[in-house]
Amino acid sequence: MKSKSKYLMMGASLILLLVFLFPIWNIDLDAPQYPEGIGLRIWANKMTGAKEFDLKNLNGLNHYIGMKPIEPDTIQELKYMPFIIAFFIGSGLLVSFLNRKFIVVWIALLLIIMSVGLYDFYMWGYDYGHNLNPNAPIKVPGMTYQPPVIGTRKLLNITATSLPGIGSFIIFLSASLATVSFIIDKRGIEKK
Repeated sequence: MKSKSKYLMMGASLILLLVFLFPIWNIDLDAPQYPEGIGLRIWANKMTGAKEFDLKNLNGLNHYIGMKPIEPDTIQELKYMPFIIAFFIGSGLLVSFLNRKFIVVWIALLLIIMSVGLYDFYMWGYDYGHNLNPNAPIKVPGMTYQPPVIGTRKLLNITATSLPGIGSFIIFLSASLATVSFIIDKRGIEKK
């Protein structure tokens, strides 16, 4: 039982390496100006358009409504997120080899960081959608342009859809594997 729990915890840690290969969050816009759609991909360490010129085009659209440009190099979270993921990989491996009593602490920390990340994403969207340039070419009194954290929202003639990316599902899978590891470990202790 202990080796199964250990390998599950190792898997929960190492699977987080895949987070660097896939976007954590996707924001897609359906706009009449872009019939093929336009999108934003948020990764652990970068932000890109769904297609090559999407970020540039999105900043062009945002200019008209007074949103500041999305400049990935200025987003601090993208600089320290890789270190947070590395911490969870390293600490998860340590927990799997040294003291699996800390699995629940590792899971709790991961869930807390995920919650803080979602809140931070909400605040980022709030800032971009509410703090508009008063001299923007297009002004609609009382209108804000915050994309939803999860789901779909109509913003004038644009439909914004925001959903977790594959990277988020990998993080969820990691937490699930660690939870199974903890349950197996706990059952092994109770049988003694």
